[in-house]
Formats: sequence, C-alpha cells, structure tokens
Amino acid sequence: MYASASRTSPGTLPSRRTVLAGTGTGVLAATVLPSAAARAAAQDGPQLGEFDVVVVGSGAAGMTAALTAAKRGLSVLVVEKAPTFGGSAARSGAGIWLPNNSVILGAGVPDTPQKAAAYLAAVVGPEVPADRQAAFLSNGPRMLDFVMANSPLKFRFMEGYSDYYPDLPGGLPNGRSIEPDQLDGNVLGAELARLNPAYMPVPAAMVVFSQDYKWLNLAAVSAKGLAVSTECLARGTKAALCGEKPLTMGQSLAAGLRAGLQRAGVPVWLNSPLVDLVQEGGTVTGVVVEKEGVRGTVRARRGVVVGSGGFEHNAAMRAQYQQQPIGTQWSVGAKENTGDGIRAGQRAGAALALMEDAWWGPSIPLPGEPYFCLAERTLPGGLIVNANGARFVNEAAPYSDVVHVMYEKDRGATGSHIPAWLIVDQNYRNKYLFKDILPTLVFPDAWYQADAAKKAWTWDALAGQIGVPAGALRATLNRFNAQAWSGTDADFHRGDTAYDHYYTDPNVHPNSCLAPIWAPPFYAFKIVPGDLGTKGGIVTDARARALRPDGSVIRGLYAAGNASAAVMGHSYAGAGSTIGPAMTFGYVAANDIADA
Repeated sequence: MYASASRTSPGTLPSRRTVLAGTGTGVLAATVLPSAAARAAAQDGPQLGEFDVVVVGSGAAGMTAALTAAKRGLSVLVVEKAPTFGGSAARSGAGIWLPNNSVILGAGVPDTPQKAAAYLAAVVGPEVPADRQAAFLSNGPRMLDFVMANSPLKFRFMEGYSDYYPDLPGGLPNGRSIEPDQLDGNVLGAELARLNPAYMPVPAAMVVFSQDYKWLNLAAVSAKGLAVSTECLARGTKAALCGEKPLTMGQSLAAGLRAGLQRAGVPVWLNSPLVDLVQEGGTVTGVVVEKEGVRGTVRARRGVVVGSGGFEHNAAMRAQYQQQPIGTQWSVGAKENTGDGIRAGQRAGAALALMEDAWWGPSIPLPGEPYFCLAERTLPGGLIVNANGARFVNEAAPYSDVVHVMYEKDRGATGSHIPAWLIVDQNYRNKYLFKDILPTLVFPDAWYQADAAKKAWTWDALAGQIGVPAGALRATLNRFNAQAWSGTDADFHRGDTAYDHYYTDPNVHPNSCLAPIWAPPFYAFKIVPGDLGTKGGIVTDARARALRPDGSVIRGLYAAGNASAAVMGHSYAGAGSTIGPAMTFGYVAANDIADA
C-alpha cells in the first residue's frame, strides 16, 4: 500500500497519484526511538484518570470519535495540547466531501454508491487499499446522520462546487461537498471563548458560508454577487437582533461537535499535550499527558484514538520527510500540529506513510500568516510564472496539483518554480476581491515591505522587480493574452473542466477563466507551496486500527485525520477531502472499539 507512482515528464500535469521526492516514499518503519528506560521514565508519575477510551486531539476527527464512543455507552476523555479546541478544523472553511450522504441526496444530487466508488478509485488509484476506500464510502453517510442526530449541527449542500476531477468516471460537475449550517455560538455558553479562532474571520456584521465567497469575490461585477453580499449582511443583522452569536464554516463545525460532547458529558482537557503512549504486552493501554504542568498517565481500558493532526509546524520532521524548499511558516494548519501523535505512534511500532505529502495549495507568504489562494489564481486576468518568466501550469487546477507541479518542475534544470509569481493587472483589481481587500483599494504597505507583493507600471519594470527575464515575460504575456481573447488555453487547458470555472467570472466570455492582462499598473504576488496541513501519518486499516510495517495490528491503537495516512493517497477528490475522511474514520474507530 502507498507504493511510489511513476513521475510525469516535464511540462505535464502530474498524475493524481504522483509521489514527490523526499527522504522516503511508501510505508515507513519506525526509525530513531528512545530507549526503554527513557520511555519508562516518561510513564512515571501520578495516575490522572481511567476511561474506556482516550482521544488525543479535539479537531474534527477527535471530537467525532469521542462523540461516537460516548453515545455507544463508553466513558471518554479528550486530551488537547492547545489552550483552545477545534484544531485546524475550526480554522477552516469546513467543506466536507462525503459521497451519498443524506444532505446531498435530499438536494437531488444524482450520486450512487457505484459512481462514488468508481470516482474515488480513479482519483486515488491502487495505492490506497480498496477496503479502506470502501470503509470511507460506506461509513461516511452514517457518520453524518449520527452527528446530526447527536449534536446541534446541520449541513448545507455546496451546490456547484465541482468534484476536483469531474471528467473521471463517477465525477460530478455539480459536486458532492457540504458545509455546516449556521450555528448559534450561545449553545456553548462560556466554552465558546475556548474555540480556536478562524483562519480568516468573517467580515463584521455578516454571516458568510464558505460557498458565499465565490460570489463575494464578484460583488462589484455581478448582480448575483451583490445579492449574496446583501443576503450575508441580512443574516448578520437578523442574528444580532435575535441576540445570537452566529458561527459558520469551521467555527460552526467545531462548536457543534463540542456542544455534542458537552451534552454527552465528555470532558475535554485543554493545555494537556500528549507525551507518549502506554503499552503493556504490545497493547496500547493509555497515554502519558501533561495536565496543568503535571506529567501523568491516563489509562484507556478499551483503546486510544490519535486524532492530533499532522506535523506541518515541525521543522525537523518536514526537513526529514519532505522536499525542499519547505517551511512551517507557509502552513495555515493549527500551530500546535507538530506531529506529536504521529511520533508517539511510531514509537509504539506503527508504520508511517505519505509523509512526503501535504494538503498543498499555492500560498502568498504575507506578513504574519500565509494566504492560501483559491479564487485569486483562478479569476480571469491573472497567470502564474516561474523564475524564467514562463507559465508552467493550469492556474485553475486543483490547488494540490498546482503545488505538485511546482515541486516536480523545481527539480529540473529549466529554472526555479519556487517561488513563483501570480501576475494580475489593474483591470483585475478593479473587479475582484483579493483576500479581504475590496476592489480598487490599495494593498497594505506591509505586503510590499515583506516582498510578498510587487507593483510596476510596465511589464518590463515588473519583470525587473520579480527577477525574471523581461523578454521572456513579455512573450509569455503576449501569448497568454492572445489565448485569452480566443478563449482557448492551448498550453495548459485552463477552463477545460467544470472545476476550473468554479471561482471565475461568468460575465467574461468566451472562457470565464481567461482575460487579457493589459491595464497598468501590474501586480505580482509571490507564490510558495503552502498547505492546509500534512497528510502523512500512521498507517491504518479499514477499521482505523494502527498497523506495524509487517501489516499486523497494534492492539488498542487507532488513528484518524491528519495523524493518519490519508485515504485520499496523494490526491484530493473534492472540497472537504480532509475533514470528510477525518470525521468518518474517527467514527469508524470509536465504533470498532465499542464493538470489540
């Protein structure tokens, strides 16, 4: 499982199963482990409690696992490293990719188990075992119904948000993704103050769903965009008049799951990082944690579920497993995600896989925090160039693929692709929202001071500022503009799929993805390989049980979410391919423990 795949030739989009170069590919065995004496010392200390199940991490995977176990009649504890709950899920847009769930079927989506199985198999390929794929597809709909029945969460279909490869067998151009509905934060009481903040706060006085951003980007040029903006403001006004604290996206998801845990009487220990796992006779029987500065042991009678996230903020692990250049400062994952659960699983004997990969996306390294680009690179009137001033990718392709191309081509001799540069003109700026900067408004000086943005009045001057050959950039822009006028991108096929057109301008013809770049001043934004989190971790089976390198099961140890090797393999089926499987395998793990 998770074997290496062949790489593509230069100039082509990598396979959806491309494996990037790193220190290792495929399944990794445990490497450098502490001595038995050191591990025994880590387990010395007071007994802090005993539960049937201990869940490590309070993100989407962990809280779903805890809620499931509690509702199956088990005593449960959640331990969380951060001073807040919610992890990366709380920071996210909270798209959730779950084929055949009751929400999309109720909305009339023509999904079937056969279509979903064909599509997932085509996306992830044979690297992910078929039984794991089947477990995700069969348990996902049940998980969602369970969550809605046992928490205040409800969900909405993200109509029109295409599967990322709608041209593959079983792909749906209108999409399968859902997102949380609006939730009143008052349901949490004082606990609301401990919710991990959003990556991008919703504009003041508005209630905005993830799907709304497609239209908010177009509010200055589209009647529907203006109508959606007005609706977002009306929702905010109504909530204020009702005394509500409206939450959407990841804030709604995390708060709703936490409210479910409150109702089920599940304690969540914040500021309680995992130190190690406790093993007795090859079975994981508990955890060592630090609670309020005291290191002690919590016994788990039935099992431990590791849902502690990835290792995106662990520089040493990224240097060990991933291709350079790489940086913890380019990730928008929760800052506490330093691979603690993955390393503890490895010390317990678990195999690791997909460690070289991440949930990539082209990002701008703005001061303070990177910005993960979605619409900005797709809207008409922009392109991405490398250090040679040449295009090298379909800018509107799935974000993970764009970064795969950056890394694939950065290894070659044709010039650096990291960083790359997103170039737009004033015509683009007059029309579209950029991050949270309204059309026509100037960009913050700090962006320029950080060298994340450049501005010039001619193409040649812009080339000089970003260090690319002026003649090459002129040639690239002239060719791109000719193709934009024709509506056909013969070089990289931008606009050939339904996904390409999601974050675009329907008023632009003949191709809503393409418009010429001609109106000065011109802007360039540095593009680096950012991510939503890493996707490598503990290898698990279809029951979410941790496996050793020889395929044997580590009794008592389960993993879900970004602490486990992703069921998506090296690909990304659609919006929410992180959270959907995370919640599903948290649910699977808890049910397996309860059924034992």
